Amino acid sequence: MTQTAPTSPQSPPPAGKRMLSEQVYAHLRDAIMRGDHTPGAALKPQDLAKEQGVSLAVVREALVRVVGDGLADRLPNRGFAVPAYSDRRWQEIAEARRTIEPVLLRMSVERGDVDWEARVRAAHHRLSRTPPYTPEEGEYYSEAWSEAHRLFHRALMEGCGNPVLLETFDRLWTASELARRWSTHRNPGRDGVEEHRRLEEAALARDADTAAEVLVRHLTLTAEGLTAEG
Repeated sequence: MTQTAPTSPQSPPPAGKRMLSEQVYAHLRDAIMRGDHTPGAALKPQDLAKEQGVSLAVVREALVRVVGDGLADRLPNRGFAVPAYSDRRWQEIAEARRTIEPVLLRMSVERGDVDWEARVRAAHHRLSRTPPYTPEEGEYYSEAWSEAHRLFHRALMEGCGNPVLLETFDRLWTASELARRWSTHRNPGRDGVEEHRRLEEAALARDADTAAEVLVRHLTLTAEGLTAEG
């Protein structure tokens, strides 16, 4: 009797396609972060495929990943688009951050040890010495500054000693990255240097009330930057 070969699970896409999709994804993600695609702009798979010299299937796979990152929307019967300034999600993320991060900061101020203090000071020093803009990276924050900014805020929270809460911080930070870049671009007169200095000062002085108050104001200004006329 002839035996039927067992059904094998669906094989993964070829390595070449995966590599192309990764390249297109990285290119598209960076382009949105740089502001090459304006808020609300359509992301047309046909145009992107032609621009990158790849198939529609590769572009669609990359677009799905960008949507997963919160950097694009998939619109019913209308394809893909960059989120708009007015998208309600940005205010919802800001509300979540204003609710959670001051709690983490208070915990850090209460629990953080000398090593935590040293990490906060070092992260602030790095942030203050990193140029926020570079001509080759467009009008929005540079990748180097964005990473220094993240590390400073992460250092402030790490003293809480709760990895579950820190994972929540990480998710909210990633979700708000695009809005943060837009907000600062629309509010160029904002004194972020002074805001970060006051955050470091209050945290290391173990003044939990002031630190939380400064942080809430810091986060509120970011959210307000998206609703300001521009």
